[in-house]
Parts: sequence; C-alpha cells; structure tokens
Amino acid sequence: MNNTETNSSFETSNLKMWLSIIILAIATFTIVTAELAPIGLLTPMAEGLQQSESMIGLTVTFYAWIGAISALLSSAFLGNLPKKTLLITLMFILFISNILCAMTTDYYFFVAARVIGALAHGAFWAMIGALAMSLVPARHVGLATSIVFGGVSAASVFGIPIANVIGANLSWQMAFWIISALSVFSLLGILLLVPNIKSQHAIGITVLKDVIRNPILSKIYIATLLAITAHFSAFTFIEPYLHTSKAISDNFISIALFTFGFAGLMGNFITGMFIDRYLKPLILLSVAIVAVSLLILGIFSSSLNQTAIFALIIFWGISVSGIFVGFQTWVLRIAQDDAFPASAIYVAIFNSAIGTGALFGAWIMANFDFTVLMSFSGTAIAISLFMISIIPSEINDAPSQLVGDNR
Repeated sequence: MNNTETNSSFETSNLKMWLSIIILAIATFTIVTAELAPIGLLTPMAEGLQQSESMIGLTVTFYAWIGAISALLSSAFLGNLPKKTLLITLMFILFISNILCAMTTDYYFFVAARVIGALAHGAFWAMIGALAMSLVPARHVGLATSIVFGGVSAASVFGIPIANVIGANLSWQMAFWIISALSVFSLLGILLLVPNIKSQHAIGITVLKDVIRNPILSKIYIATLLAITAHFSAFTFIEPYLHTSKAISDNFISIALFTFGFAGLMGNFITGMFIDRYLKPLILLSVAIVAVSLLILGIFSSSLNQTAIFALIIFWGISVSGIFVGFQTWVLRIAQDDAFPASAIYVAIFNSAIGTGALFGAWIMANFDFTVLMSFSGTAIAISLFMISIIPSEINDAPSQLVGDNR
C-alpha cells in the first residue's frame, strides 16, 4: 500500500470516528430534550392533559429519579452486553416512549410512557461517556467528551426554549413527534456509524461501592450534586422570573431564553477548546461565573435593566456548559478503567440533582420569591467551589487514591 492509500484510509477512519462522536452527541441531545421538554411545555400540557402545571412538572422530577436508578442498575447488570446493540435497543425504547407521549391525551397514560422512557434514558446516558472515551485516542478524550456531552448542555439550555416555541405555535404533542423523529435519526446514525465495541463483564454492586468510596470521585460527585441542584432550582423557573421582571417585556422572554441557549452552545465550543489542558481551572471559573451571575440576578433583581439581565443570562449560559461537560470529563479522567461505573454514578447524581433542584425551586417559590430563589442557587453553587478547590486536578496528584487501589 502506498502513502496516498495509507493517508486516504487514515482520513476515512478519522472521519468516521468523529462522525460517530457527533451522532452520539445528537443522541444525547435527543434523550435529554425528551427528559426536560415538559419544562418548556408546562402551560399547553397542563391545558391539554387537564392537570395543574405542578403535576406536569412532576413528570420531569420522577423521570429524572427513575433515570438515576436505571443508570446505576444498568452499569451493574448490563455491562456484559454488546454496547452498540444495547444503544440501538435503548434508543428504540426511547422512540416508542416519545411516540406514546405524542399520541396521548390522558395524563396517566403519559406518565406510563414517561416511565418507559426514563428506564432507557438512564441506561443510555450511563454508558455514553465511557463509550465516547473508547472511540478516540487518549489525547482526544476531552474533546470527544465535550462534543458528546455538549448534547446535554445544548438540550438543557436550548432544547427547552425550542420545545416552548413549538408548543406555543403548534402543539405540545408536536414537540414529542419531533423528538420521536430525532430518536429515529439517532438510532440510524448509531447503526451506521458507531463501531462494534467489545463488551465487558457485568460490573456488579461491589465495583459501584468501590467507585463511590474513592475519595477523589466522591468529592467530584458532591460538587456535582450541589452545582447541578442549584442550577436547576433557578433554571426551572427562569421563564416566570423573566415574566416578573419589569425590565423585560413579554415579547423579549423567548429571545432571552434563546439567548441563554446560544450562549450555552458557545460555552460548549469554548469548553472543547480548553478542557484537555485546563480542566480544573475551567470548572472553577465556570462555577464562579454562574454563582456570581445568579447572586446578582437575585440580590439586585429589582434594579437590573434589560441589558444587564441579558448579559447575566449570557454569562450563565456560557459557564453552565463548562460545568456540565467539565464534571463528566473529570470523572472519566480520574476513573480510567472504571469509566463505565463511574460515569453511571455521575449520571445518577446528575439526574437526581435535576429532580431535586426542581423540587427545591418549587418549595422556595411557594414560600418565598425569586430573589430568594436566585440568591439560594448562587450561594449553593458558590459552596461547591470549596469542594472543587480541594480536589486533585489529575490522578498523578494523588496516586494512592485511584479507584483500583481501594480494592
């Protein structure tokens, strides 16, 4: 084989590798958008299913909690199954769940369909980080992870306003039909582009316990729980917060939400550029900016003008992407050979934090106001800075604290 043929083969292989990473990012965007879509569809879904907005909001909470349990169970008992086949099966189940959600006008049927989706959601998300890690050379792990989990940040900050616009202009069912179409696209992409990955032995509960006992990972998990719970406490109620602001008219609320979304995508791009070299500083900076932004939105809410609110929303959106991708990458980097169980625990904590954050936010709103909500969220995220600051940035900083050393 001559050099030209060798280079052509390498370029083709390299292209397929990155296309497989991109399709995993699209799949991740799809499953997280399905999880969070009701947040952007509260009003039309409440009317269509003849339930209160709080009852619709609960479908996000229990979806997240079921997904958390599913992530842990899948890592313990599904590790010996072929990864590609498992991904395709889970995406098909998510497709069925979204189709059923789109077709129903009964609340309890909708809840049942969401339970089916949540079970597949947790298992899918649990393996996606470790899978992305296995598809690329070690030097590209950070970039690959930022692309794949960019789907999480994009869905978290962009999927909700898209669902809101679809629900307002078409119907809430149409939002789930579109998510169903994305599920099919993701399934076909995985089928065609993702290579067969060698299956592992089932992990079992013991390995999960070992990972949790790892002192470095446990600190990352605690920081994640604090930061993500606080973020979703505030983010779940960002639309009503903007409605109560005298500085922003109702016509600009959708623009503000999309601004947040575009800022999140920009933040994901920036994260991908720097995460391999500056992982811990990037996370610290991202957490600090989100904390300051939320504290200002809370403490000075009555005196902020439209420009200031938009600026703070942009800073919040950019920086929260660094939090989403940064913590996941940090877990994978520390866990190494235990990436699958470590990622599953991270996913369980992340999903639990989504549900817990929404409940905390609802409780604060029922007893206090937006000033307290934003101030509480900013303070909780700021507290996580201390936990992050004491975590070694690399495993070489603490060789005796590897997961494997606990066995």
